[in-house]
Amino acid sequence: MTSKLSLDQKTIDSARLHAGKIADSIQSFIDIHSTVTVERAICRLFGLSGVDAEGVPVSNILVDELKDRGLLSRGAAVFIGEACLTLGVAPHELETHIISGTLPFDNMGKHDKKTVHEFLFAEAQKTVELISANKNKRNELLDKYGHNREPLLYVIVATGNIYEDITQAGAAARQGADVIAVIRTTGQSLLDYVPHGATTEGFGGTYATQENFRLMREALDKVGEEENRYIRLCNYCSGLCMPEIAALGAVERLDVMLNDALYGILFRDINMKRTLIDQFFSRVINGFAGIIINTGEDNYLTTADAIEEAHTVLASQFLNEQFAKRAGIPESQMGLGHAFEIDPSVENSFLLELAQAQMAREIFPDAKLKYMPPTKHMTGNIFMGHVQNALFNMVSILTGQSIHLLGMMTEAIHTPFMSDRILAIENANYVFRAMRDLGDELTFKKDGLIEKRADEVLQNANKFLGEIETLGLFATLEKGLFAGVKRAHDSGKGLDGVFEKSGNYINPFIELMLRGEKQ
Repeated sequence: MTSKLSLDQKTIDSARLHAGKIADSIQSFIDIHSTVTVERAICRLFGLSGVDAEGVPVSNILVDELKDRGLLSRGAAVFIGEACLTLGVAPHELETHIISGTLPFDNMGKHDKKTVHEFLFAEAQKTVELISANKNKRNELLDKYGHNREPLLYVIVATGNIYEDITQAGAAARQGADVIAVIRTTGQSLLDYVPHGATTEGFGGTYATQENFRLMREALDKVGEEENRYIRLCNYCSGLCMPEIAALGAVERLDVMLNDALYGILFRDINMKRTLIDQFFSRVINGFAGIIINTGEDNYLTTADAIEEAHTVLASQFLNEQFAKRAGIPESQMGLGHAFEIDPSVENSFLLELAQAQMAREIFPDAKLKYMPPTKHMTGNIFMGHVQNALFNMVSILTGQSIHLLGMMTEAIHTPFMSDRILAIENANYVFRAMRDLGDELTFKKDGLIEKRADEVLQNANKFLGEIETLGLFATLEKGLFAGVKRAHDSGKGLDGVFEKSGNYINPFIELMLRGEKQ
């Protein structure tokens, strides 16, 4: 696209080069390591998604047993293949043996490697075909109903009860919402297992489970048929179970998933090694499934100043772009995040916000940019809040954002009521309708405030990425250069779940989903 900001392409290219080298350095670490949740995700993709009588997931039981016996370095897939060949069963039929404790651990290594590989790839291909069918189904429905005009209106439901969520989601969709995000219950990102079944007892959100995904997907498809629109479903695959939840989302045809290792490191104190490894496999799954990932740069501005630290948002967007590419995610599935978070008392705050949003759109022209509403400077004055959201809506339509998270005038007061959502949707629809083509009519003053601000942020982001390349990403995070939050590489939640792969490690889903290899 033609730049309205006269951005320096050499600086953009330099920033991408720095980000690519940083990503490559981390990828070399990722490639030789795995984690317990990556292995549990492999179990789930092979159909091991049940629980025992106490509600403990069989994937956790199996992976913990393999870890305790010192057998995990070869990967859960190798054991699943050998156990199935020994018992003469399909992978999902191992559940009864896992629960009863009758798995043939002593038979590890007794089968020909080629036979095990062929069995695993044939079984994995069945799940890959199921996920492909879900992707095709989404595309068929989009072709049938037509693609909704961007910015897509994104609203949250967060009652804690999946059945109440369904009621509220249906109401929001009928009011005009394009994307329904089911917020997870408080603290689920720190659980090192995925709860099971339909749930009604979440706090501040609803548990992310496979059954909850299925129920909401089914409900939104029914509303979509009534409304003659495709309603996208969003959930969260961040946290300690990132790849597992990505796998469940792919199986149940979710459309958007929050997915960002840096968010988990900075704001949930999840170990950086653990979550970067987890992020890679989760993004391989999301990329193959046609799921849009949403990244969490907007959260940096909740702890750091939006004017002084704007370059860290752009730097993180460059990094997330490169990490996503290495996982096979096309730009059309990259929901790179940013937010409308400059203090409204600052003079020309609207112009500074406009510069940041336009810059993101020009640097990432094909990305599904995810634009977050004001939250940090919402005061409880609902009338002022409604005006702040109107200005946010204006920036979004003027700069061609893709996924627009609706601002609620009751932000910082309570979880949105259905009436709050109606007012938010009406506000956005009015602004979008009134200003639909205004962005195409506008140019920015040469060497004006907007152009200079965008150039300043870009130059600072490029310099910052150069510093990260020199330091390394782990050291950068330890120094607290993102969001002002310091994290140590050898601490944080989940580090004990990281292990080095042996030479005969297998993950057939990476081969099939990322490299397209059928063995």
